[in-house]
Amino acid sequence: MSRNMLDQHNCENCPYHNKENLIRLGLAMDQVDYVVALAGNPNTGKSTIFNNLTGLRQHTGNWPGKTVTRAEGGFVYHENRYKVIDLPGTYSLLSTSTDEEVARNFILFGRPDVTLIVADATRLERNLNLTLQVLEITERAVLCLNLMDEAKRNNLEIDVRALSRELGIPVIPTSARKNEGMQELLVAIDEVASGKYVCKPHKIQSHSKKLNHALMTLTEKLKEQFPNLPNTNWVALRLLEGDHDIIEAVRSGELGSINTIADFPQVQN
Repeated sequence: MSRNMLDQHNCENCPYHNKENLIRLGLAMDQVDYVVALAGNPNTGKSTIFNNLTGLRQHTGNWPGKTVTRAEGGFVYHENRYKVIDLPGTYSLLSTSTDEEVARNFILFGRPDVTLIVADATRLERNLNLTLQVLEITERAVLCLNLMDEAKRNNLEIDVRALSRELGIPVIPTSARKNEGMQELLVAIDEVASGKYVCKPHKIQSHSKKLNHALMTLTEKLKEQFPNLPNTNWVALRLLEGDHDIIEAVRSGELGSINTIADFPQVQN
């Protein structure tokens, strides 16, 4: 895997994160090279992954304007300084709850350099729903197949290489409780963040001709009104699905500002 990553070297887009929006989220962005968003379903071992990556270099608080807890920490790898943001555990990014709204807005508007998706290897089919939703928003992602020890205990076999090929992103098997696979995970995070691995994620292609036409028309209008919007196609799809928050942000004319989508005042951590 490492040789494949090195062969795909491309650093033109890094760092990728939107520093201004991240500062609005109350994140201290001084002395940070890359930002990692940690996403995943509840009960996947996401907190253990977070603790393994950050050790004692972490602290907690609330997301600005929310009652949702936010944990953040950091680590240094290959002389690069990483900030890790542990997003609320969620099954979806469709913004039907505050947790989903927080996770979605951070990935969409904060534009982390890597979104690390933690999945339960024993319930992979259910966990892939969130993975595919994340890949509709960002092309910079790593899938961490955690609880591999449990999967083996239940005689479950996963073709990791085939899954990586199908998704178009690195897939790393881990058993976080035993600290297994963490070094490989660090390599994947570092190479996606730095651009050494260029992700080519799976995109849903099953839209009807009428829906594709509507998406194309709406996307063009969004680009005209919000030229700095990071993912107009995904936002257009949310509009067609009737996402209340996005609709109101478009009506107000302030979709491009993260503190309009959700009230994110500047805070000190």
